[in-house]
Amino acid sequence: MTYYLGFDIGGTKCAVVIGDESGNVIAKTKIPTTTVHETLSNIFDIAEGYIKEYHPVSVGISCGGPLDPDRGIIMSPPNLPGWDNIEIVRMVRERFGLPAVLCNDANACALAEWRYGAGRGSNNMIFLTFGTGLGAGIIIDGRIYNGANGNAGEVGHIRLDRFGPVGYGKRGSFEGFASGGGIAQLGKTAAVEKLQSGKTTGYCKSFDELDNVTAKTIAEAADAGDETALEVYGLCADMLGYGLSILVDILNPEVIVIGSIFQRSAHLLRDRMDAVMRRECLPISYDAVKVVPAALAEDLGDKAALALAQSIIKE
Repeated sequence: MTYYLGFDIGGTKCAVVIGDESGNVIAKTKIPTTTVHETLSNIFDIAEGYIKEYHPVSVGISCGGPLDPDRGIIMSPPNLPGWDNIEIVRMVRERFGLPAVLCNDANACALAEWRYGAGRGSNNMIFLTFGTGLGAGIIIDGRIYNGANGNAGEVGHIRLDRFGPVGYGKRGSFEGFASGGGIAQLGKTAAVEKLQSGKTTGYCKSFDELDNVTAKTIAEAADAGDETALEVYGLCADMLGYGLSILVDILNPEVIVIGSIFQRSAHLLRDRMDAVMRRECLPISYDAVKVVPAALAEDLGDKAALALAQSIIKE
């Protein structure tokens, strides 16, 4: 059997995983993310043990950006202070003698969903993170599209409206309307309007509770039938539909896979999202695409690193 080695590098924790060609995780070790030198030393020590036992053929490294994927360099990601211009691909090759590839986490997750999950069988697919923020990974003709300098897929930065919640440093952005942080902003604004009118919402009973409003608490209230919470998710769904329509008309994908919040709350989003898409998209492109929740759930980060490792050999 052929094995692959993956590193999933995050702001609070990292994972070293061994998997097979089907993306099955055979072995895995998690460690906390600390200083760059301590973290890399721990990752490499764990990897060395796995390499001796499983003899993987390649290494995939998934990490938040900014990155230089062509040169294999981690370039000061905001969630990894001190990780400045780390030539991680060169380091892996020199220590282990294995081919390695570095990719931002959204693109890596797109590759995993395309290879193992909800995008299997497609040639043209978009993956949207839809968690704390909104990023995308784009598969065109069976290959990750990185763009001119590795920054393709930053769809959260698209402005959908002059006004609205702030996301990605831009008011009214796609991320502002379609992310955990954006939904929380919408929910707080709606709650303040109700409270100032002497009313309450199912997710916020007083001004003191505003800081506790999250996308999750709003979703729970919406599931219980709260009208304000339902309208917050309805507005998010409308803007999600507008944003997806732009992507559909430009890229003409077969599948759009959406993670995190859409996985949990598609029932609150799909109808209004789809109504907007049906109205806004080119009909021939709308008919060709399906929008589905991500399939890999909690295993996505692990499988993303493995999919990267496998991509080196497959290509």
